[in-house]
Amino acid sequence: MARIPAFLRGAAIAGACSWLASANAVQAATYGAGIENSQWYLSESVFECTLVHQVPGYGRAVFRHRAGESLSFFLESETPMMRPGRGMLVVEAPSWRPGTAPRPLGRVNVDDSRRPVSLDSRLAMSMVQGLLEGMDPTVTRESWYDSSPVRVKVSNINFAGQFSGYRACTSGLLPVNYDQVKRSRIPFSSGSTSLSGADRELLDDIVAYVQADSTVERIFVDGHTDSSGSRIDNRALSEERANVVAEYLIGEGVDADIVTVRAHADQYPVSGSPADNRRTTIRLQREGERPDLQQASGYDAATPNT
Repeated sequence: MARIPAFLRGAAIAGACSWLASANAVQAATYGAGIENSQWYLSESVFECTLVHQVPGYGRAVFRHRAGESLSFFLESETPMMRPGRGMLVVEAPSWRPGTAPRPLGRVNVDDSRRPVSLDSRLAMSMVQGLLEGMDPTVTRESWYDSSPVRVKVSNINFAGQFSGYRACTSGLLPVNYDQVKRSRIPFSSGSTSLSGADRELLDDIVAYVQADSTVERIFVDGHTDSSGSRIDNRALSEERANVVAEYLIGEGVDADIVTVRAHADQYPVSGSPADNRRTTIRLQREGERPDLQQASGYDAATPNT
C-alpha cells in the first residue's frame, strides 16, 4: 500500500481540526458525562465482555468483545440525534486540561439505526488508548433536525479501573461464540470417514461452547455423501461419517442424550461439486429455537446449507 505523503497527512489533520473548531464555534449540542456522573459498568461472562458507559441525554457508549471476535464499539440511542452520513471521531482533552490539541482518528459512518455509530477493532482500540491517556473520544455529526453539530463525548473518568477488569475477562472468553458454531461442516475425501487435525479443532471448539451454554438442548449431526457409488453403500458411508463426528463429540464430554445422528446418503446435495457434498454437518439448537421447516423424514431442510 502506498504511503500518504507527510504534507497530505498534515493537511488532513489540519482539516479535521479546522472542522472540529467550526463545530465548536457553532452552538453545538454536546452530550457527555461530567466528573460527578461518569461511570463505567463491566459485564463479564465466558461468552462476552462489555464495558458500558451512560451518556446523559444521549444513550450509551459500549465496548464489546464477543468470544471468537475482536473488540468493537458502538453508540446506542433510542432517539435519532445525528443525521446519517459521515461524522468525525477525535480524542480530545477534557475541559480541565486546556491547551492539549485534539487528535483526529478519522471519519465514521453514522446511520439511522438504534446504534448509529459502530466501529471496528482498530478504531475501538484507538479510543481505548485515548481513554487510558485521560482523553475523551468524541463523535461529531450534523444534527438530525438542522445543520447544527451534535457532539457525543465518551468520558475517561473511572474508565481505567474497569478496563483492568475487562482485560481479565477477555482472557477467559470461549474460543468461539454461538453464531460461529451453530452451523458447522466437516468435509471428507472420497470414501473417507477420517477426521483431520483441523476437524478435531473445530469439534473441540463446539464441545467447549456446548459445555458452557446450558441452553443448547439438541445437536443434530447429519452425514452426507456425493452421488458416486450405490445408494446402499452411500447410506452406510453417510451414517459412518455422522457417527465418527458424534462419537468424537460425546467422547470429549458432550451429553449423548442431546445428540441426534442422521444419515442421508446423496439425497441432499448442496452443489454440483462432489467435494462439497461429501460432508457431515453439525447444527446446534438452543431452547426455544425450532427449525422453520421439518420434513416428514425428520430431516431439517436447513441442515445441508450449513
